[in-house]
Amino acid sequence: MRIGDAAAAAGTTPRALRFYEECGLLPPPPRSPAGQRRYGPDEVVRVRVIRGLLALGLTVEDLRGISDRIQLLTDEPGRRCAGADAASPASVVVDRRLAVIDAEIDRLSRLRERLAEHTGRA
Repeated sequence: MRIGDAAAAAGTTPRALRFYEECGLLPPPPRSPAGQRRYGPDEVVRVRVIRGLLALGLTVEDLRGISDRIQLLTDEPGRRCAGADAASPASVVVDRRLAVIDAEIDRLSRLRERLAEHTGRA
């Protein structure tokens, strides 16, 4: 299928597919004789996995560090992103992202408390 059809099937845009390809998250697809990208169902599933991981709060940079895991998740959709091995690259990335999210929650909680106190809504 062409890029527009693949993007629609994955719930994204052609621009996102090109971006994922540029970042190394999506392998370059084969091209038609006219030079158009040709995608199959496997690429659509991979893009859905990428979008799902991004929706969980991981960044493109995070995913670049664990791009080998993306294929595992594509092959086995029910599989966990990070295994039980805390030293695995995927676990390190997930732990780091969780720490960033926890820090942001703490920062926002303190900000909320200060605003509530300042406005008399504590």
